[in-house]
Amino acid sequence: MAASIRLGQRAVFIALRAIKPYKLTVQNRLIIQDKRQWTAGWTGSGFRHLFQSPSVCAGVAPLEVQMPALSPTMEEGNIVKWLKKEGDEVAAGDTLCEIETDKAVVVMESNDDGILAKILVQEGSRGVRLGTLIALMVSEGEDWTRVEIPALEAVTLTTAPPTAAPPDPAPPLTTTPSAPKQLRLSPAARHILDTHGLDAHLAKATGPRGLITKELSAPPAAAVAPPAPVSVSPPIAPSTGRPTFPALSVPGKPGMPGTFTEIPASNVRRVIAQRLTQSKSTIPHAYASVDCDLGPVMKLRKQLATEDIKVSVNDFIIKAAAVSLREMPEVNVMWSGDGPQALDYIHISIAVATPRGLITPIIKDAANKGLQEIAATAKALAQKARDGKLLPEEYQGGSFSISNLGMFGISEFSAVINPPQACILAVGGTRAELRLAPQNPDGPVLHTQQLMTVTLSSDGRLVDDELASRFLEKFRTNLEQPQRVSLAQALR
Repeated sequence: MAASIRLGQRAVFIALRAIKPYKLTVQNRLIIQDKRQWTAGWTGSGFRHLFQSPSVCAGVAPLEVQMPALSPTMEEGNIVKWLKKEGDEVAAGDTLCEIETDKAVVVMESNDDGILAKILVQEGSRGVRLGTLIALMVSEGEDWTRVEIPALEAVTLTTAPPTAAPPDPAPPLTTTPSAPKQLRLSPAARHILDTHGLDAHLAKATGPRGLITKELSAPPAAAVAPPAPVSVSPPIAPSTGRPTFPALSVPGKPGMPGTFTEIPASNVRRVIAQRLTQSKSTIPHAYASVDCDLGPVMKLRKQLATEDIKVSVNDFIIKAAAVSLREMPEVNVMWSGDGPQALDYIHISIAVATPRGLITPIIKDAANKGLQEIAATAKALAQKARDGKLLPEEYQGGSFSISNLGMFGISEFSAVINPPQACILAVGGTRAELRLAPQNPDGPVLHTQQLMTVTLSSDGRLVDDELASRFLEKFRTNLEQPQRVSLAQALR
């Protein structure tokens, strides 16, 4: 006990010795009477060093800005660009930055009024998890330069790891070759080995005391090593510590064997890969195809063009699919965790290729829209998708997908279902074919038809083969008779 007291006293003396005394003045004398009179003569800075008060040196309390969830499937995002800089005033609703989600590049808006005090995650940062602190704001009228910065885990740009210098080569090991093992061969076994040019060390001893006899003297065919291929050895690297092959291929020059260039994947590409893998591994895909005659559609398009109404073949396809879904609601379903789920809306997702990957903006309530409205909506959504400016509500919640590769010269193909939807319609290009017209009063005659092949990929758990066949027949009827009121209504 006495030893502990002495150690405590020694620690106090050492601490007090660290405080510098200096000449007292009226301004800095501590006006302390009674029991603390002995403290007069020590500097105030020394006491602050030992007994620092947080209330005296605290900064401005920040308003935290975290990485938001800008889509239901988003788990992380990339900071593309900051639209405000430190010290800028921010009003609620102002855009702070552009964030690349798993679907598109979306602007992030501020929820508070104030001043952007500190940007914690810089432009170009990738893989920022949801809820990560990316910036700090202060309230209006406060000094933003004194904002308190909490302790954070550093968020850095995703860059290629530095190439580590190879370790110094180890000195070569010198080994003394062991004496070859003495083999015991029977005369018949020796004759067989010499005749076929086989290595006696590969033969298995089958006789007494390790004697190799003729029964199993030859090794199995699989054990005979094939002749080594003749190859040209790569040039020996100079003694500069550099690897023999470059880490990356050089543009315009053929790469050495074994080299490659790593391409960083965007969030959109990663999510597409995950969802395609999920779809093909968990959804039983079934496929059915049918040829559609586009003659009536082409004729109606020419008539509408004379009235300055411009619609594409794809607009007719979207309308025909939506009307078919309305007439066959049993196909307008999706799979949830509890089983089939009937939908009370018809939202058509159209696949649009962008530099960042494939995205499917939605034409909502397509069955009740006219062709001209569908055409205008599809054109606007496709342009926003290519510019990366789609809002989350413009690409989430579709009930049926359409993918058209006809403009690329593809005659027919099968598409992967976009979960949790039940179907996707793959549309090929048009082609001219000669076919018989049996309804001609003069007998069958040849005439040219503009045919288009469509393939329906359906979830076998929801849409069986018979239901898929009936849907395709309904779709073909609606597409080949565009004058029907259900399809051509409200053209204007």
